[in-house]
Amino acid sequence: MSPNPMKPPRMNRRIWLKTGALLAGSLTLLKGSFNARANTVAGTANTIKSVKDEDLIVEFPKLKARLFANENPFGPSDKAKKAIQEAIDSSYQYPFIALTELQQKIADYEGLKPEQIMLGAGSSPLLHGAALLFSKVGGNIISGDPTYEDLLEKAMAMKSITWVKVPLTKEHKLDLDGMEKKIDDKTAMMYICNPNNPTGTVVDTAKLKAFCERVSRKVPVFIDEAYIDYTDDPKGTSLIDCVKKGQNVLVARTFSKLYGFAGLRVGYIVGQPEAIKNLEPYTANWGCISATSGSAALATYNDSEYLTDALKKTVASKEYLYSVLKKNGYEYIPSSTNFVMFPVKMDAQRFTDEMMKRGVGVRPWKFAGKEWCRVSIGKMEEMQAFAEAFEQIS
Repeated sequence: MSPNPMKPPRMNRRIWLKTGALLAGSLTLLKGSFNARANTVAGTANTIKSVKDEDLIVEFPKLKARLFANENPFGPSDKAKKAIQEAIDSSYQYPFIALTELQQKIADYEGLKPEQIMLGAGSSPLLHGAALLFSKVGGNIISGDPTYEDLLEKAMAMKSITWVKVPLTKEHKLDLDGMEKKIDDKTAMMYICNPNNPTGTVVDTAKLKAFCERVSRKVPVFIDEAYIDYTDDPKGTSLIDCVKKGQNVLVARTFSKLYGFAGLRVGYIVGQPEAIKNLEPYTANWGCISATSGSAALATYNDSEYLTDALKKTVASKEYLYSVLKKNGYEYIPSSTNFVMFPVKMDAQRFTDEMMKRGVGVRPWKFAGKEWCRVSIGKMEEMQAFAEAFEQIS
């Protein structure tokens, strides 16, 4: 792909209004009990029991420990908070300058060109845009199973795409070899969530880079790196190097996790200029990012002092969780993220309901022939609330 001349992203009120209408139409909250809202999604070899985070929040607004949405309870940073306050007075203006500076700042750090970066209100609208783009021609999308389903479910809603699910390895990691074998002449895209959600596992970086080099010659590869900042070496683990080498790879990143921006909504995607241009009509780009959120992201991007501190606190809470599980005779999947998956000794839905009754929100899953619980990492007092409830029913 030959790079296109740098072109400022198109932002106009029509795009903004269109996006608002789409979002308004999609945020329909389901009513009823927790059990009634749980839905089962059948996979190739696994079954995932999932329920939307927004439904849980509406049904259970007051919890001792909100450990179901993989949020960072230690953020945002003081720099981000200050930037938000300072941006309020000029927030009657569209945030063109702050977002252009953020785009350039990311490009400079990653060794990319600005036209290789598209901003979004978190990574969700960018994943949705990719779902629309790659499903329009039909065919299939390949992913691991279980994995993060947002892009995949949006693509399936178009009724033109088949979702090919490849079970994880016995180590609960993505089976790259198995996924590559599923490619055929109808494959529209390969989706890789690394670190993977809900298992919290990462695949070997060298193997994944070799995989992308081979596979991207056949089909586009979409890498979702929402949790990359929790790994030991985020820059070394990231697949942005594949983009820099000119490969047909898209990498999605978000400020929603370690940066603590889940409610502020800022994310971005990187790829070849032509791929970004092709994706542009299917997303509002940075037109849906507020002036306050954009300024906060600009102020806190690569704030190593804050990120190191937040990661240190997360690790401390995670180690405490590990100790609680071990003490009670439970195994768990070692996690490279801010959540932990472990098998429970009863029906996963029942386990979740019992924890909810005790003011602790967690998530149930079924896969690999077992019942599972996923626990997000919270502040230490939240993890202690988890331990107290857990020991009552374990």
